[in-house]
Amino acid sequence: PIAVASVDADGRIAFINEKGGSCKTTLVSSVGDYLARERGKRVLLIDLDAQGQLGKVLGVDVGAARRTALNLLLDSLLGEETRPALPIIRARHPNLDIIPSNKSLALFPQEAAGYRGEQNHCLRDALERAPAYDFVLFDAPPSFGVVTLNALLAASEIVLPVPLTYLALDGAAELVRTVEMVRTRFAHPALEISLVVPTFHRNTRMAAEILEKLRLHFPKQIAQTVLGYSVLIDEAQSRAKTIFEYAPRSTAARWMAAVADELIAREPARRSEE
Repeated sequence: PIAVASVDADGRIAFINEKGGSCKTTLVSSVGDYLARERGKRVLLIDLDAQGQLGKVLGVDVGAARRTALNLLLDSLLGEETRPALPIIRARHPNLDIIPSNKSLALFPQEAAGYRGEQNHCLRDALERAPAYDFVLFDAPPSFGVVTLNALLAASEIVLPVPLTYLALDGAAELVRTVEMVRTRFAHPALEISLVVPTFHRNTRMAAEILEKLRLHFPKQIAQTVLGYSVLIDEAQSRAKTIFEYAPRSTAARWMAAVADELIAREPARRSEE
């Protein structure tokens, strides 16, 4: 059994973009696996997307899972005297755990409708009972709602993956407005976008223009690492493996490792600014 302790709030990171297809699930699974596998960190991944893809790429049968992210949120919301253990599943690496999701998570807004106020802090409150982790990474839904709000209110920072396409810029702008709203309306002033990761780069003029716009809009947050396309990532996921399990010496693995290293490198600087 793992001793229960309060999770360090500084290590809670939401990977989010309000547009789908941004590479967030790939980043959460890859960065989480790298931090556990190569950096020796204890990592918890929480899938907050009802598609359940995070669990699938890590080899979890999400359809058969008896307890999922829905139970994580509802157990916190209902506040029983004796709550069941968090629905944590041990992944293949001993330092890596996951709370999977499936379509049942779509029921949460309906189930939580009668708990105004409390419904927004279910994830934050649940993590107070979690085992001690160095990092807790949230794979947020691709649209704003009560589950996304839970992720933002539980997180200390945000990683924003942005595909280098025209419409993705609109998604980035929407998230900036959402973050500002959460800071003010929901009294979470410390929330920040700490890393903006360009994804799906192609050698085109459009991609170069969008990358330049990202650098202008996010001069301090833009990642040095730009993710391109890699069929190896698709192959790895089709076999329920991370890129570090499937092709650890590939260019795609180097990209993901570099993003994770940038995230770690920014921690001391970020904390010194607080």
